[in-house]
Amino acid sequence: MEFTVKDILEMEVVLALGCTEPVAVALGTAAAASLLPGKNFDSVEVWVDPNIYKNAMAVTIPGSGGMAGIDTAAALGCYGSDPQRGLEVLESLNDDVLEKAKGLLQEGKVKVNLREEHGLYIISRLTSGQDVAESVIADLHNNIISLTLNGEAITDSPLLPQKPTTSGNSLMEELEEWLRGLTLDEIYDMVDHLDDEDLKFLKEGVDHNLRLAEHGLKYGSGLGIGKAIDRLVKQKLLVNDMATSARRLTSAAADARMGGAKLPAMSSAGSGNHGLTAILPIWAIKDYVDHDEESVLRAIGLSHIITAYVKAHTGRLSAVCGCSVAAGAGATAGITYLVGGDANHMAGAIKNIVEDLAGVICDGAKAGCALKLNTAAGAAVQAALFSLQGINVKDTDGIVGMSTENTVQNMGTLSHQGMVETDKTILKIMLEKEQARKK
Repeated sequence: MEFTVKDILEMEVVLALGCTEPVAVALGTAAAASLLPGKNFDSVEVWVDPNIYKNAMAVTIPGSGGMAGIDTAAALGCYGSDPQRGLEVLESLNDDVLEKAKGLLQEGKVKVNLREEHGLYIISRLTSGQDVAESVIADLHNNIISLTLNGEAITDSPLLPQKPTTSGNSLMEELEEWLRGLTLDEIYDMVDHLDDEDLKFLKEGVDHNLRLAEHGLKYGSGLGIGKAIDRLVKQKLLVNDMATSARRLTSAAADARMGGAKLPAMSSAGSGNHGLTAILPIWAIKDYVDHDEESVLRAIGLSHIITAYVKAHTGRLSAVCGCSVAAGAGATAGITYLVGGDANHMAGAIKNIVEDLAGVICDGAKAGCALKLNTAAGAAVQAALFSLQGINVKDTDGIVGMSTENTVQNMGTLSHQGMVETDKTILKIMLEKEQARKK
């Protein structure tokens, strides 16, 4: 099946309010709750895969007054949330919803189970009197594949996928298979196919993510990395060059998002933080080069495509930090494009950043992600500028392959095969910490 650049943007670049893992849990319970006649729940039970568990444990949920946790996300999704809003399902949170959710939690009616199999998967089962409603989300954070009420399948809901494929695979599976078969030259050529409608959409993504950055810079949310960089520049302890500008803007947005700011992010490849990394470093460096706005937006479009390309190899969720190797690769490709590089420079820049950041692990979503986005943004600028200076990692180095395409394939192998035990160990450490805190 053939896809277009417009298909990639439509499927991979969407608004998300809050970290996409707890939001996906809330979407699951909201979808199940929408099948029930009332809002009096006797029990709420969810099953999540290890990576959803890892990423939803500690991150602050926007609009919740600082609350966190999978059980909290599940409870919040039960009341007053509109599942048709997808990853913006928590936009309607208010004090009444918060109080009802807290009551559900205090009464011990919410139970979270760890599903041992890997691969994005969330089951939500809500019981209300004699009625039992269930939803299943799989593969993508907003992909509700099944709805049942009292054991009977619901097949006519607008929440279910509306675009069946002839192969039996999901549309996203077909897109990822197609992406994996592309060459970098073919991806680079896609930039020319972005039309005015696409550019307008890309600018909307910039605007959303800039609002998060401005919030982080103003309030010092989360860890306050962006605001700290801002102060260090003003104190002349840091130089405000391209890399620092990229780090400042990107980490400030992550501070706000991970700190629970009730502002949506334009995500990329299923992650809001990927979206921040794919967009903001490019926007941050525009003042250092001659450009027009269209060129900046085309560079951001390229960044989204490369991010999706790398994620198609590494998987949606893994032990590898996607902000570093996927969105970081996207950002460095976009920066290379904006500063006048060609497809060969882009290929070299991607190799450079993979060699630099391939070992960065994902240990769940939390305020500390701002540090990793800070690193990825700076490394994206550095990798691009090095490539333009003829500095490219050699094919004989480590996991770097004979081509950039092969290098990305090697990252996929590392993610799927080499990091399985690492992922289990990360989750084990996090669970032990959580149990220790509860004692």
